[in-house]
Amino acid sequence: MKIAATRALVTGAARGLGRYFALALLREGARVFAGDINAAGLRSLKAEAAELGGELSVAALDVTSEPSVVAFVDAAARQLDGFNVLINNAAVLRDGLLVSREDDAIRKIPAVQWISVVEVDLIGQFLVTREAAAKMVESGAGGAIINISSLARAGNEGQSSYAAAKAGLDACTRTWALELARFGIRVGGIAPGVIDTPILEGISSARLEELRLGIPLGRIGTPDEVWQAVSFVIGCDFFTGRTIEVDGGASMG
Repeated sequence: MKIAATRALVTGAARGLGRYFALALLREGARVFAGDINAAGLRSLKAEAAELGGELSVAALDVTSEPSVVAFVDAAARQLDGFNVLINNAAVLRDGLLVSREDDAIRKIPAVQWISVVEVDLIGQFLVTREAAAKMVESGAGGAIINISSLARAGNEGQSSYAAAKAGLDACTRTWALELARFGIRVGGIAPGVIDTPILEGISSARLEELRLGIPLGRIGTPDEVWQAVSFVIGCDFFTGRTIEVDGGASMG
């Protein structure tokens, strides 16, 4: 599939990788329908995209709300006259150790905090994919669905909710690839490692250096390097059912 011929949905598009993907698609001639719960971020994205030309539409999207997801996908189908690419990027991080000890107090991660991550990062992806896949099957034109996973899918201290959601999303990537291949719909995943996005802004320089030292290539990745993997999945019509790691070799350890 040529990127210039794509009509793409991007979730979590107000900032970070989702924003980068939306702008990169526009630069290559795609038509894009972007969603996020962050209204200010969407307005900013719209303003930045205006300088590039191309067609970008934005709409509010809460992936944890089934009515919101249905409305978003329906609006995208109308605006784009159908679509053939979905990039499932919406995600949150709410880290916390399962159990910790501070002085004489035992602290446990609140269930609501743990569950809230799974609601966005896994259940939300299911809702968006279900609605988008139904539209794609109905159109009969096939397409590609790309799930943004994470290096943390293998487990990471303090991120059991995030790891569980991303590992679950990887399993869905393989399962949906099997289920949707008969309709000409491919499903692939991308698992970034440490990437230079706004999510790193709250991390101390000492911690960033520690993270860098754990990467065999010796540096933090760029959004464009993740985009290259996304563009591969879109463009390679014989690729489905796998998750590509873009992590500088960190997962080899």
